[in-house]
Amino acid sequence: MATVLSVSGSPSASSRTNRLLRHLDTRLLAQGHRVIPLDVRTIPAEALLGADFRHPAIVEAAALFAAADGVVVATPVYKASYSGVLKALLDLLPQYALTGKTVLPLATGGSTAHVLAIDYALRPVLNSMGAAHIVQGWFTLDKDITTHEDGSLSVAPGTDEALTQVLDQFSAAVGRTPLLAAAS
Repeated sequence: MATVLSVSGSPSASSRTNRLLRHLDTRLLAQGHRVIPLDVRTIPAEALLGADFRHPAIVEAAALFAAADGVVVATPVYKASYSGVLKALLDLLPQYALTGKTVLPLATGGSTAHVLAIDYALRPVLNSMGAAHIVQGWFTLDKDITTHEDGSLSVAPGTDEALTQVLDQFSAAVGRTPLLAAAS
């Protein structure tokens, strides 16, 4: 199967965004994909904010993007856009870091007022980076994600079904991307 880079753009390890993404990673693993998690918050701030393209963590992140067949990008929505730490990383990657890749954009937020952040803020950036195919993304309301004391996570039934559908579409598409890229 494919190698999937699973990128969390949340600045917090305990965020709903991060936990939801890692929950979805288990489904991709069960489908036979190799999943590589990348939490942008773990990249040193001085590398991100200082735009240090040569910093080992930035070089490593760029290599992870290059090696992936597909990329899942998840972010909380702040002020109607994706997170600043995600923006900082995307700005430091090569211009066409997503060439030939299938990409699944995901976002979380507290209000349906932010539902268009995927299409109007994140998707254009992913497209400009050369993504071969950006599958339908999904916005999840914070209230639909419940974290339990034992560390487990549950997702509201309707949301869980929708996430399963977009994740399965991504999973099917990521397996075809190399063939499509080779044909062009």
